[in-house]
Amino acid sequence: MVTGCTPSDPSRRSILGAVGVFSAAVAMNVPAYAEAADRIETVKRDPHTRIGQGEVDALAAMTEKISDLDDQFGGRTARPLAAAFLVNTIAPHLKADAPEDVRRAMLSAAADHLYLTGYMAMDERRDGLAQSYYLKALELAQEARDHLTYCTTLRGMSVMAVDLGHSRVSLRLAESASAAAPQAGPRMVAFLAGQQAHAAARNGDRGTALAKIGEAERAMERAESKAKAFGSYDPSSLAYHVAQVRYELGDKEAAIDLLEESDRLRHSVYRRGRVRHLGLLAERKLEVGRLEEACGHWRQMLDEYPHVQSGRCDDRFKSMLVALSPFRRHPHARDLYDRGRATRANAPARRRAGGTSV
Repeated sequence: MVTGCTPSDPSRRSILGAVGVFSAAVAMNVPAYAEAADRIETVKRDPHTRIGQGEVDALAAMTEKISDLDDQFGGRTARPLAAAFLVNTIAPHLKADAPEDVRRAMLSAAADHLYLTGYMAMDERRDGLAQSYYLKALELAQEARDHLTYCTTLRGMSVMAVDLGHSRVSLRLAESASAAAPQAGPRMVAFLAGQQAHAAARNGDRGTALAKIGEAERAMERAESKAKAFGSYDPSSLAYHVAQVRYELGDKEAAIDLLEESDRLRHSVYRRGRVRHLGLLAERKLEVGRLEEACGHWRQMLDEYPHVQSGRCDDRFKSMLVALSPFRRHPHARDLYDRGRATRANAPARRRAGGTSV
């Protein structure tokens, strides 16, 4: 657990301002989640159960399993499971009688589950719902004194903000996450600094972007080579962040090389990440005139795309069709464009936003 953040830290106060700005940029009318929160409060006032470490371990294991499903099949597949587990199991456990150490561990595990559920809602492109989950995760992590999950959640909010184009807010969130973890280990430092660098580059702050990417690279070098990567942050993830910084600073060819390096270093074969990475790499190559190479990446992407239920993957698919449209006289581009249109026509109704709303 990372130490160094307390409820009265300046970083805690500053982040509330950033959250307030970001709230105005996304839909916050989420009555279904408010209803779920009310159920949690009801259990708090009228506890009927007692829990031990076994319930905490079961929650952590369930969160890990749902995370694996999310990575493989996307947020629209996995989030309904997480939401149902939150309402039916986690809510009663949170407010049940327990020894203090068990109660704090349960709060921490619940915060981690809420963070994951928020991430899946973001993957669906239900950004207001995602923010609601993230804010609740911050609340529980603070109560649990779980600074690791607290800072990770702030970073997740920064990722969502930069995806939505709110670069200044994204940078403030990333800076607050870093400030809340002054005693973090090197891999956690890289995890946080990489996102700071991306947000700064998107915000046009070249000096901060380069400084933070250098900090991330030095931290990754210090990390033990056999240590478990925090939150899957590893050299592949760092190469991706360096690629994003280079792209935002105008060096598109270097960005492409780094994206390819990220792909070579990648240990995960999860479909959702593969679809998004291939789509981005194809878009970057098309920008510099490497049409046939881009088509090759998009063909690989289309092999995986029908198996994933993800709003962010849908974004990459739609971007492919838009990007290819002007090149339909080229045989490779025309064949790929036609295949993409056929994929869209044959897509089942599941690609509409749907599923449970909690």
